[in-house]
Amino acid sequence: MLKSGILSPTGETQKHQSGSNTLRKFILTPTAPEIPQIHGPKVFGVRPGSPFLFSIPATGKHPITFSADNLPSGLKLDKKTGRISGVLDKRGEYVVNLHVKNSLGKAERTLRIVVGDNIALTPPMGWNSWNAFGKSVDQQKVRAAADALISSDLAEHGWSYVIIDGGWSVNQRATDPLQSGQPYDSLGRINANHKFPDMKGLGEYIHGKGLKFGIHTSPGPETCASGWTACYGHERQNAGRFADWGVDYIKYDWCSYTSIAKDNSMPELQKPFLLMRGILDGIHRDIVFSINPGPQGRKSDPWKWGKEVGANMWRTTGDINDKWLSVSRIGFSQHYSEYAEPGHWNDPDMLVIGKVGWDMGLRATKLTPDEQYTHVSLWCLLSAPLMIGCDLTELDDFTLSLLTNDEVLEVDQDILGKQAAMVAEQGDLCVYSKPLEDGSIAVGLINKGTARAVVTANWPALKISGKQIVRDLWRQKDLGAFIDKFESEVAPHGVVFVKIKPSK
Repeated sequence: MLKSGILSPTGETQKHQSGSNTLRKFILTPTAPEIPQIHGPKVFGVRPGSPFLFSIPATGKHPITFSADNLPSGLKLDKKTGRISGVLDKRGEYVVNLHVKNSLGKAERTLRIVVGDNIALTPPMGWNSWNAFGKSVDQQKVRAAADALISSDLAEHGWSYVIIDGGWSVNQRATDPLQSGQPYDSLGRINANHKFPDMKGLGEYIHGKGLKFGIHTSPGPETCASGWTACYGHERQNAGRFADWGVDYIKYDWCSYTSIAKDNSMPELQKPFLLMRGILDGIHRDIVFSINPGPQGRKSDPWKWGKEVGANMWRTTGDINDKWLSVSRIGFSQHYSEYAEPGHWNDPDMLVIGKVGWDMGLRATKLTPDEQYTHVSLWCLLSAPLMIGCDLTELDDFTLSLLTNDEVLEVDQDILGKQAAMVAEQGDLCVYSKPLEDGSIAVGLINKGTARAVVTANWPALKISGKQIVRDLWRQKDLGAFIDKFESEVAPHGVVFVKIKPSK
């Protein structure tokens, strides 16, 4: 038996922990080396004629300089920031060799640029305001989040989206002057409320950091919070306004469209999403289309028709919260692996780690360290869009370690785009397996129970044979060669997350 002691390196019984000093002892992710390394997706999709923005995620001692071979005509690289920008008009694929260098060494990697109809060829990674701030979000908090993605080095590991959830539009029932106002301008375009005095400037600020800008709205007359203006009857004007603001991502949430839909038929469920998809297709800007079809829509299995309405991702569940019951109920019910593929992703909602609060005051997540490791590992196995929900200005070292483990994140960003499937289950113990582009497999040994237990991954269940090298992804450490099976003692609500590949 291999006793890994995952998540309990001190041998202590875990409780809900808070405080950076308390949590620091649970950190497994090694410190990133000072020699340069390139991270993030190995493929990037763009539509012909759309603005191109890709920031090369790279870690190492600064300053770092960037260069690229075979960069197609129409694109340029900023050698100091690593940002690639421009426009590509011709369909096709380009293989670009990326290089980074600092005073201690250099690294290189290929990036495949695909100019065609598909974007979001790997699951989007970024930050969403809702779980931290709810409707109290404002422009200053969003700018601070963008700043924190850079200052915390999260952007160097591939986190790139800054998304404003509900609370930015005009609340037509509000008495607070910051929320009230005219919902639309003279051209029928949606207005931001006074908490966001310069949306276009905010988009430019985010783009100026090499990041992407996202926004939340609804096909109904109001968002999910009563009174807040949404898109119904102004879809085309609003899409044009979003493009003018520089929006790169729209979270399109069913919300009040229930009052518009004639019934619960499939045509009515799909109608508002098809309408917005058609409008976005006519805009010369790539906008990731994330849909939430609402409770009734989820009953109709949106993973079966999300691609049909042109969505890049679709919510498969109701809202998550920071309790194990919520995380486990959602995470272990995601059995839709055949519907995930590059450009189209099952979305089990955001990460509930760090300091959250939903507009009720920030507090530490209620998940134990074990549960947080399982949460992040499972979402990466599921090829889920990764959206951080906490306040990025109050990141502790433990939360940062969960979000900057490149070997773990590479599982989520693997270019095959395969979602893991559960391949073995015995009581509270289960094994997930995900095939990877390099021929290896990512495997999660998970204990859903309340007592430590040995979890076994047998080779026949993983469809492999012979001697295999097993690597602990959280510790970034090879565990040795194994024959027939790999087993490990796993903490309650914990995980052992490994990569398995044939021994040479």
